[in-house]
Amino acid sequence: MASSKEYLEFILGQLSELEEITYRAMIGEFIIYYRGKIVGGIYDDRLLVKPVKSAISYMPTAPYELPYEGAKEMLLVDEVDNKEFLTGLFHAMYDELPAPKPKKKK
Repeated sequence: MASSKEYLEFILGQLSELEEITYRAMIGEFIIYYRGKIVGGIYDDRLLVKPVKSAISYMPTAPYELPYEGAKEMLLVDEVDNKEFLTGLFHAMYDELPAPKPKKKK
């Protein structure tokens, strides 16, 4: 099942306090970027984030879920209605997220 544009718009609205939030559509789902780094994505209308240490300590009871078959587990963000929680989560995770891979020259 693909994610809806409405859910994407809702999540983007919840993250509107943050600068440089971007997304990319990918096979019916959406990859979420914060200041150029991949934080997670929207899969089947669920916000999932990378399970970095800061995210795990920020959400100690968050369940691990698969974004899609064959993928690595990610953390499910339940508190999507809480704007301050989401903003804090993304801030906490940023320094731990891997830098984007350099683009290959053609």
